[in-house]
Amino acid sequence: MKLKIVPAAKGIEWVKLGIRTFLRQPLALAALVFMYAALALAMMVVPYAGPFLASALVPIATLGLMAATRVAEQSGYPLPTVMFIAFRASRERIRAMLLLGVMYAVAAFGIALLAASLLPAPVEGKTMEEALQSGELATYMMLSAVLHIPVSMAFWHAPALVHWHGVPPVKSLFFSFVACVRNGRAFLVYVLAWAGITAAIVTAAILAAVISPWLSGVVLGSTLMIATIAFYISIYFTFRDSFVEAEDTPGETQ
Repeated sequence: MKLKIVPAAKGIEWVKLGIRTFLRQPLALAALVFMYAALALAMMVVPYAGPFLASALVPIATLGLMAATRVAEQSGYPLPTVMFIAFRASRERIRAMLLLGVMYAVAAFGIALLAASLLPAPVEGKTMEEALQSGELATYMMLSAVLHIPVSMAFWHAPALVHWHGVPPVKSLFFSFVACVRNGRAFLVYVLAWAGITAAIVTAAILAAVISPWLSGVVLGSTLMIATIAFYISIYFTFRDSFVEAEDTPGETQ
């Protein structure tokens, strides 16, 4: 496994590949994303441990969607079972993936607590309307997003490195973070491209509202859903182009 440095233009290519691959198997890939969302929501209702379990699911689901993208790129049909590919590996790699999930959940909760502590006044105890009017909720969300950037960089490639390359969890976080930094120009273009697509969708919805509020809602809802799914699909390509793939080992499952 070796890090590859890619040009900035790769960021646009990743976006195009995400959209193109989604269009190859739109129903199957959309169903997988909805299945992940439904499973995460189901976990959220578990008393006390729900949010932690839902957060711990993120690396496992990320790997599942990357594996599904791999199948769709080769003109195959990704079945729902691909979402559980993390559990079709050696015991060592399953344990490593579960540990990665726990680490992500701990990091997510740490960010939530840190963001809350940085606010001038706590959001807790106020209604949603009061929090919105005071701007505290927006500030909290912005702080959380900024603090989550290094965490996202560390976990971006980590699931694939653990499962397909057998990299230990802690090392996978380090390698993933370094890969994102070294290919920072490509990732910047990648993020800006998705931001531009989102801005275009919102603009189209606003223009559609002149004709009909109902049409505006349809445009906004459907196109944002497609863009979100295509974004998840594109993650695989950022990994594929950031590392030289090693030969598969007996402990792996494709």
